[in-house]
Amino acid sequence: MNSAPAAAAPISGADASDVAQAKEQAARGLAGSLSDAAWRDHVRRAVLSSGEVAVTTLAEGADRQLQAKLTEADRRVAASKGLPAGVGSLLRLRLGTDSMRAALAAGATPWVAAAGSDDGARTATAYDSRGRAHALDTRTPPRHPVYVVDIDGAKALAAGIEVLKEQLGRYGLASSVKAGPAPSVVPDAPAASSSATGSGFWTTRITSVRLSDDEEPWIKGNAEIYTLVTGFGHDGKVRVDPVDMPYLDDDGVTYHPNQVLVNWSLYKYNLADAVMMEDDDGTNYRNLAKAIAAVLLTVVDQGAYIPLVSAVLDAMPDSWWTDDDDYVDSWYTLARSDSGVRKGARGNGTMTVQPYFVEQF
Repeated sequence: MNSAPAAAAPISGADASDVAQAKEQAARGLAGSLSDAAWRDHVRRAVLSSGEVAVTTLAEGADRQLQAKLTEADRRVAASKGLPAGVGSLLRLRLGTDSMRAALAAGATPWVAAAGSDDGARTATAYDSRGRAHALDTRTPPRHPVYVVDIDGAKALAAGIEVLKEQLGRYGLASSVKAGPAPSVVPDAPAASSSATGSGFWTTRITSVRLSDDEEPWIKGNAEIYTLVTGFGHDGKVRVDPVDMPYLDDDGVTYHPNQVLVNWSLYKYNLADAVMMEDDDGTNYRNLAKAIAAVLLTVVDQGAYIPLVSAVLDAMPDSWWTDDDDYVDSWYTLARSDSGVRKGARGNGTMTVQPYFVEQF
């Protein structure tokens, strides 16, 4: 399991296309169903009261034909993303923006659009209850209310991170050590310099983080951010530790997560790199792990720190840069002693970090 795998299947392509088709299928089905006044009112109340609604839950009140269509679309999404069947419902229905609430509440029949995967797309297509298509500007929300069929990104990414960890471990990119993984969030407390001789392990935690651009047009909603922390494990092989950042929803906002980014007990050297990504719908997490492993398992420990950011980025197929995961920023040479503001190499992200010692009970 520790040898480099054969080149991975494209992360975009068939998987991304299947996800896009599933969302389009659900959007068209829902748009046509809104010609029924009673059903239209039911959907309106559900969306206005909860912000977003699980499509399969919403379908429980629909006719059997629509139920079958929405359930099948949801199943296709999970399978295309390499997620286990037990992940549950992923498709969601939400209002495009809060500015549309007044028109929706006043009784306007909304159009329905599928959230796209390409952040650079300037237009999106919405459908009305008669099946007619309407071109939307992805940068400027329309005045007419629009329902958006989207994926529960936080749920999908959380499940995907677990798949990534499992698959990276299978390829030998997550060496086992005695110390357990650091918790995702640790309470406010000063770094305990005197604790270095005690039982526990050092970490680097993020006390604040801010992004200038999270790459998301309005129709795609909140960003789903994660970071791949890389370095050499104690076995001398490259290891990759995915870190979910579910709180990083919007650009231009400073967040204070107190989240552990690096668990230094897992690494051989006192330096590590971090590559921050924005997760998009077309990602197949199993293929992503395979693509990373195919490149990183060829990097040999030469007895000193080797920057790994470029290797991580080189592992991705060309399509990854257009309509799949987006490169947000990267941080080179993070050290255990780092404390203070660290700007990303791309200039898009800024983190404030500090050493933090996690004591064992």
